[in-house]
Amino acid sequence: MRAQDSATNFLAVAARPATAPAPASGSSPGTAQAALGVLFFSFSFPATAWALTGFGPWTATGLRGLLAGVLAALCLAAARVPLPERRHWPGLLVVAAGCVLGFPLLTTLALRTSSTAHSAVVIGLLPLATAAFAAVRPRGDGRRQSRLFWGAALIGAAAVLGFTLVRGHGRPGLADLYLFAALLVCAAGYAEGGRISRELPGWQVIGWAVVAALPVTALTTALALSAEPVHLGSKAVAGLLYTAAVSQFGGFVVWYRGMALIGVPRASQLQLAQPLITLVWSVLLLGEELPAAAPVTAVVVLLCIALTQRDRA
Repeated sequence: MRAQDSATNFLAVAARPATAPAPASGSSPGTAQAALGVLFFSFSFPATAWALTGFGPWTATGLRGLLAGVLAALCLAAARVPLPERRHWPGLLVVAAGCVLGFPLLTTLALRTSSTAHSAVVIGLLPLATAAFAAVRPRGDGRRQSRLFWGAALIGAAAVLGFTLVRGHGRPGLADLYLFAALLVCAAGYAEGGRISRELPGWQVIGWAVVAALPVTALTTALALSAEPVHLGSKAVAGLLYTAAVSQFGGFVVWYRGMALIGVPRASQLQLAQPLITLVWSVLLLGEELPAAAPVTAVVVLLCIALTQRDRA
């Protein structure tokens, strides 16, 4: 009975809609939850690299979404969650397209030829992109971001672009194009998911998104398994399970709830630490060499994002 009561209490707490964003100063439960999501996401690239040791990119992406969808469907069914209202579905489909389908596939394709260290720095532009999507989306309150915000955003973008050009000997490679496309679709999914989480619990937002993507992920898995070889190994299985259970579902539970509590722009800036943590993972666990320009670029991006936090809309 104790286990059942604990599960019931967890679902009851998770089902509570988030309140209005917290004040900009001081820490809050929302900040802690968003930061925990960043920590979970920081291991996504190394886990994907592990998965690619035994699965092809299309198979890894399809299975990641399929397993996450099954897990989310079981959770939604156990909690007897009703279907979202019709007005929520356009936003949920944006989350599904960007965070469940687009970002996992594009980053997995990039990681076939790009190191996790390099990829982490390129994706370091994601917080700025997410804040930009949230800023340009109509909010009805007449607020606009200041010149400081956009100036920092442009400098950060230039730093990341310069890093990719140096690493690509004057031109971005195919992996960089995949990564830039990935951060755009993911930023849209982050911003839209954070907005909907003001009305629906965060775990339901990502839950319905991965469930909505099930037809695509199931078909992708079936076709990919027949075309790509599979070599099961402990790292491959561990990486796949992590990306499915944590990167694709569990991490979003705390991430979207944190975004709802403290606001999308504020929460997105916490991801400034994600590239740095991923760089550490890539060196410690994957044995990669740290590009000389990577830490410098990451610090520049960090400083630019820190400036956006001084913005007063």
